[in-house]
Amino acid sequence: MAGKIILVGLLLLMAAVSARSEPAQNKPEMPESTMQRPKVIFLDVNETLLDLAPLKKSVGKALDGKEELLPLWFSTMLHYSLVETLSGTYHHFSEIGVAALMMVAESKGIELEREEAEEAIVPVLRSLPAHADVKEGLKSLKDQGFTLVSLTNSSNEGVKAQFENAGLIDLVDQRLTVEDTKKFKPHQEVYRWAMDKLGVDAGEAMMVAAHAWDIAGADAAGMRTVFVKRPGKVAYPLAKSPDHTVQDLKELAALMESQK
Repeated sequence: MAGKIILVGLLLLMAAVSARSEPAQNKPEMPESTMQRPKVIFLDVNETLLDLAPLKKSVGKALDGKEELLPLWFSTMLHYSLVETLSGTYHHFSEIGVAALMMVAESKGIELEREEAEEAIVPVLRSLPAHADVKEGLKSLKDQGFTLVSLTNSSNEGVKAQFENAGLIDLVDQRLTVEDTKKFKPHQEVYRWAMDKLGVDAGEAMMVAAHAWDIAGADAAGMRTVFVKRPGKVAYPLAKSPDHTVQDLKELAALMESQK
């Protein structure tokens, strides 16, 4: 398991710094107190906004009750999303998740049919609840005048269902997904495409995520970054430190309010 996680980390780093058609937009160095306030705040979805606890239970049930295998399944899913990006192929994130679950089951000697894997992932992934801080945090950020845009590896249909089921549909201004780029985060092209869609440059954009690999990719594309330190999440020590680290979205909203 440790070897697989290390390999996933290497793949994520490769994707974040992979060759590209245009140079990364370097962030100007400036004291935090004088840092430009972003016009657009981009938000990761799974784990950043939505709680994966129900998914842990359903994946664990599919794997003979072994909930401790959730990190292995999630890292395998990320691993193969990046394999697809680097090899020029594309399947929806949920499809990769199902395939990854079947791979983990086979590697552990657990019998699992494809239909069982789909039932354990697809409906549960689309009905995840928001973390307790999210609605209040998003509302506060909207009240401050920020444009809020989700940017996720999920599909367009999938994230729409997620936001409807979690009660977040009216709290973001736009929903962007990698389905339109056919490349998964943290490939820099995803972040540059998202900024182009909103008509902002890197100095006007901020990425908020609970994943160190997402922060690394956004930083490489020139965005401001905020790492949400959800339980069990840590920053990648070999990457540039995020511009801010917060415990949740209410703390992020307070931080943005203090920088007016």
